[in-house]
Amino acid sequence: MSNIEVEINIGGRLFEVACQEGEQQFLLSAASLLDAEAQVLVSQIGRMPETRLLLMSGLMLADKTAGLEERLRESENQIHALQAEIEALRNREPERVEVPVIPNDLTDALAEMAARAESLADSVEEKAAT
Repeated sequence: MSNIEVEINIGGRLFEVACQEGEQQFLLSAASLLDAEAQVLVSQIGRMPETRLLLMSGLMLADKTAGLEERLRESENQIHALQAEIEALRNREPERVEVPVIPNDLTDALAEMAARAESLADSVEEKAAT
């Protein structure tokens, strides 16, 4: 593969950088991140020497990257803890749930009482109608 010269803009300054063919988009994306940090510095401080601008921009990006890496580690730890909890729940014996069963004798007795109550209600209605 051959090297390709790519022109990038960092903090209002143009730089020519070589990269492998096919890597231009990665280089431009990285340059865009560095330029965003450099633009913050230029807007706050104004013009500064090129090396200082690049150093400070790089340090700001490194600080953001370190923060993101810490958050990534915390997230990975949470994921591992949740996966362990899921695995523990999968391996746990299922809880035994007892459902009360109404004995047939009781069901029959209640049905008989309901029939008697209906019969009494019918006879009361007949007496009330006469």
